[in-house]
Amino acid sequence: MNTSIYHISLLDLLWACIPVVIMIVIYIRWTHDKLTLFYALARMLIQLILIGYVLTYIFTSDSPYLVIVILSVMLVAASIISLRPMQKKDRSLYMKAFFSIFIGGMFTLVMVIFGVLELNPWYEPKFLIPLAGMIFANAMNAVSIAAERYESEVGRGSHYVEARATAYSASLIPLINALFAVGLVSLPGMMTGQILSGVDPLIAVRYQMMVMLMILGSAGISVAVYLVLLRKSSQE
Repeated sequence: MNTSIYHISLLDLLWACIPVVIMIVIYIRWTHDKLTLFYALARMLIQLILIGYVLTYIFTSDSPYLVIVILSVMLVAASIISLRPMQKKDRSLYMKAFFSIFIGGMFTLVMVIFGVLELNPWYEPKFLIPLAGMIFANAMNAVSIAAERYESEVGRGSHYVEARATAYSASLIPLINALFAVGLVSLPGMMTGQILSGVDPLIAVRYQMMVMLMILGSAGISVAVYLVLLRKSSQE
């Protein structure tokens, strides 16, 4: 069994661009939006190149303070991006999004690093930062869906309880679909990466179980906190 990681050159990456080009053509023709996808792709490329250099530095450092700064930046960015689909935005909503992702994400992250993995030291960057990224990103996406759906439901005149139920259910659809599909339709990112790097599939499966549980828990808690905060603000 070949356990080495295949080298991907920049030229080889062009093959992965072919489906994206087709998708962009369809997107522009159907939506008449000529900027969003190009802007998103450009940001993705720049951010990944920069984070590659940043992570190289962080992984060789031994500073918990640097790790805390990185986690803080990730949380702030996640809270800002989560409200991107909203029509009406104000500072209080950003604070609610930040607090929600912080509660759901950090609680789950603490359970994983101190309970599941028992990291020593706890701030081991090569483990902590990728795990935090997965947790915060999924919580961000769930809050984003919930915020947009809740705003839509309230705009249609739905009562808070009905709007909350619809928003909460909608926010978890991608994650629940992933639970049904994992192992049958898809081999998720962490599991695939470990298998490609030569890790025993049974060990990779345990890590993937951990990932699926942590992203579901963090997303569900974050959305619940966000929706509860919306109720409190509406009663003030």
